[in-house]
Amino acid sequence: MIARKTMLIDVSKCMACRACQVACKQWNQLPAEKTHFTGTYQNPPRLSAKTWTLVKFIEPEEGQTRWLFRKEQCLHCTEATCVSVCPTGAAKQREDGIVYFDQAICTGCKYCVESCPFNVPQFDPLGGTVKKCNFCLDRVLDGLEPACAKICPTGAIYFGEREKVIQVARARQKALSEGNPGQVPRLYGEKELGGLRVMYLLPEKASVYGLPEQPRMPIEKVIFKWAIGIIPGLAVLYGLWRYFGKEKPSSKKQSET
Repeated sequence: MIARKTMLIDVSKCMACRACQVACKQWNQLPAEKTHFTGTYQNPPRLSAKTWTLVKFIEPEEGQTRWLFRKEQCLHCTEATCVSVCPTGAAKQREDGIVYFDQAICTGCKYCVESCPFNVPQFDPLGGTVKKCNFCLDRVLDGLEPACAKICPTGAIYFGEREKVIQVARARQKALSEGNPGQVPRLYGEKELGGLRVMYLLPEKASVYGLPEQPRMPIEKVIFKWAIGIIPGLAVLYGLWRYFGKEKPSSKKQSET
């Protein structure tokens, strides 16, 4: 049986040191981005084709000095919508659950960008393809953990087989709830979308951390995008049928004489 690799991100342990961002950049040889101050310590402001993991700085209530942090990245869904809508097969899912994009056959159609309920895949205007976290696939294949999990100094990122990760999450849930009776942190990703390969332990509502409470595939966007791509193709096929499928007038006259 193939081991299902899973990552647990315990936001209660995250101190926003951003070592995971740096490690991701270094290991995957991603170039730096020129940014500017936008009124928040979060930097860069969002995921991009050059930034595959990002520590989000969240101020849940205005006027109060309180920070929440969340490591944002691809969640490697079991029911990966990016894989199901990709017309070229560039979006692939391995037996262990890891989702990655084959850059050699990606056409940059952006169907995956439109369909992802977490807004993770990002289009690269220079390369013309879509990119995202690949779970440090090369490291995992060599029996190593992803670079972000390796570097995390507080243990906020735990990587391993899914069953073991869930056990660790349960123990942590119990420990956190002991100090707050009746408030058990949510294990986000255990069941959502068939189960996520990146799960969060959230002391507060998922929406506070910028995550959908009940993630779902935005099917209306996908249908529209597919229609835009299919209609021109159907028009071409109809034109070819009109041209080759009917007997030409000249040949018809010659047969009558």
